[in-house]
Amino acid sequence: MSTWLLPENIADVLPSEARKIEELRRRLLDRFRTYGYEMVMPPLLEYLESLLVGSGRDLNLRTFKLVDQLSGRTLGLRADITPQVARIDAHLLNRQGVTRLCYAGNVLHTRPRGLHATREQIQIGAEIYGHAGLEADLEIQQLMLDALRLAGLAKVRLDLSHAGVLAAIFEADPAAAALGDALYEALAGKDVPRLAELTANLQSVSRDALRALPSLYGDAGVIEEARKRLPALPGIARALGDLAFLMSEIQGAELMLDLADLGGYAYHSGVMFSAYVDGVPNAVARGGRYDKVGEAYGRARAATGFSLDLREVARISPVEARSSAVLAPWRHDESLRAAVAALRDAGEVVIQALPGHEHDMDEFACDRVLVERDGAWVLEARA
Repeated sequence: MSTWLLPENIADVLPSEARKIEELRRRLLDRFRTYGYEMVMPPLLEYLESLLVGSGRDLNLRTFKLVDQLSGRTLGLRADITPQVARIDAHLLNRQGVTRLCYAGNVLHTRPRGLHATREQIQIGAEIYGHAGLEADLEIQQLMLDALRLAGLAKVRLDLSHAGVLAAIFEADPAAAALGDALYEALAGKDVPRLAELTANLQSVSRDALRALPSLYGDAGVIEEARKRLPALPGIARALGDLAFLMSEIQGAELMLDLADLGGYAYHSGVMFSAYVDGVPNAVARGGRYDKVGEAYGRARAATGFSLDLREVARISPVEARSSAVLAPWRHDESLRAAVAALRDAGEVVIQALPGHEHDMDEFACDRVLVERDGAWVLEARA
């Protein structure tokens, strides 16, 4: 085997792609800051039990495990940063009021999420803690739409769902709850035949409700249809009320309801949402409420947030990251050095052409040149 080959679904990020990713990363983090979100940087690996606390089976399966040679305990390479940020809020910051946090970092998956997906994503996201009301859900959804707009993604469709619907059915029927993981997977994959098989022996109310969920997809009219077809359980009534409020308030996207859209990780406890754009089959961003994760860390905290994969967004984003640059000669000249330094201090990209390589500018658009005129270095348009 060639020593330069990388593992399957793992790839280098080359200069043009890296430049675009970094441009988007800066744009998004700067925008998060204008909303008041503080940046945190969790570690790439933690003890496994800490990394997975409060999460579902899916996250466990996607997490790489290894043995810590210092302690002998099992470590995990993070597959999702959200639980780590919840740990920081619960144990390190320990604030009583609302806390807004954001992050950007690499995550590793044991298996790719799609046919051509990478197993090493660059996850960027934002989380808000300490407010259980729908105002926090609305803020985080608008922030996500704002981030996608800054990435140049137009005509975003936002699909809304609610973990409370399935939770209410499980609470009312222990037999359905015992099939939790299997039902979750069937609904998330909209596997109708599998769903029919799993629900065959359930009581009629639960069976009919679960089988109805994949078809409860569409515009705001789905809420009334769901009220007619789903059991009149308090948890379902609250969930549909939450969705109706958000459908009336969210701006800047086409809004759809999908009560079977349970993709992502099984730690969500309330409103869930997924953002889609034309020409891309999978969601470009996901998020939702996950109040129970903080409780698993020993401190109950209302929480909601979203995340996206910067590599995937950069791949489809029309944002142009090929910045203009200044071409400068290379020579032993103090005045030239001073002129180049001044331009760089002003934020300009200055490429000094090494001797014999004056035309090796493949990665930069040098539209100006630094030339000497009457003993002074001046910028001119490059012919």
